[in-house]
Amino acid sequence: MQVFVQPSYGTPGARRHWADTLTRSVPFRNTGLTPEDLAALNAEHPSGRARFWGATAKHDKRMDDLITGDIALLTGRKHVLAIGEIGCSFRDPEFARRLWRPEPGKCLWSNVYTFRKYWPVLMPYEEIWALPGFTVGDNFMGLRFL
Repeated sequence: MQVFVQPSYGTPGARRHWADTLTRSVPFRNTGLTPEDLAALNAEHPSGRARFWGATAKHDKRMDDLITGDIALLTGRKHVLAIGEIGCSFRDPEFARRLWRPEPGKCLWSNVYTFRKYWPVLMPYEEIWALPGFTVGDNFMGLRFL
């Protein structure tokens, strides 16, 4: 199992995306997904709804190794704001654009993943810094696999 930290709440756009696809689950059927991605989503989320998040193309290589059961720590405002267990992971920039509607000319994410379990939390960075291997003052500025 992998654990990764992903900044997720630092900009107005990120906060809007959080509200769109993390605060609540969203429907994914009839959205133009490939048959393979749709089958994987249906198997993991039979309700036809899931919580989604993503990563930019510069993280493609690491995201290729993401598997069901990996854990994401979503951060912002100097806290871990949510912990999620990965459900499905796939690469589909067009689907990402439909989910998060970036401003014209901006490519948002190409890597998309869902959470099969999701827990909102409010854990200050100080609690993370106290763990072995972390540095006091680290503000987790980028996607980082631990």
